[in-house]
Amino acid sequence: MSLRNTQERWGSLAMAFHWAIVILILTQFVLANMAESLPLGMAKLATLARHKSVGITILGLAVLRLGWRISNRGHNPPLPADLKGYERFLAHLTHEGLYLLLFAMPLTGWMMSSAKNYPVSWFGFATLPDFVSPNERLFEVMQTTHGVLAGTLVALATLHILAALKHHFIRKDNVLRRMLPGVRLRKTD
Repeated sequence: MSLRNTQERWGSLAMAFHWAIVILILTQFVLANMAESLPLGMAKLATLARHKSVGITILGLAVLRLGWRISNRGHNPPLPADLKGYERFLAHLTHEGLYLLLFAMPLTGWMMSSAKNYPVSWFGFATLPDFVSPNERLFEVMQTTHGVLAGTLVALATLHILAALKHHFIRKDNVLRRMLPGVRLRKTD
């Protein structure tokens, strides 16, 4: 498998970014739900600290992933040529929305923590500077925004997964297979 993307499939680095971010996003939802169910105390603060660290990791991977995608422009696998116009539109809208959320979710979380005057650390190795000055009203707005974005992420990720499954099981094309490491592409007619 090639490191770089080709017209036929995503390269190993693009796949690594994709699947690492998927795993980290799932981790984020688990950590957020765990923190929400805990009473205020050290366990809750430690869980939220991990949640913040994973969020910053996602932000860093999103920057690298976007840079890699841009550097591979012209070599990324295209959408199937026979997609209807609205399907093509929805595919682009979903992908762009997911990229936007990979940036917006960690940034609103960071702003929320800064506005509440809670430090954001990356796994205890480095404390990030405050994104904004403490401000209770801004904290409330960012908390609401972060929650709305989380719901939007669930909706777009669900659409993305359903589309991939449609391509695999109904259309029987290579759209999903070309993002799966170690999976052979189907022969096309």
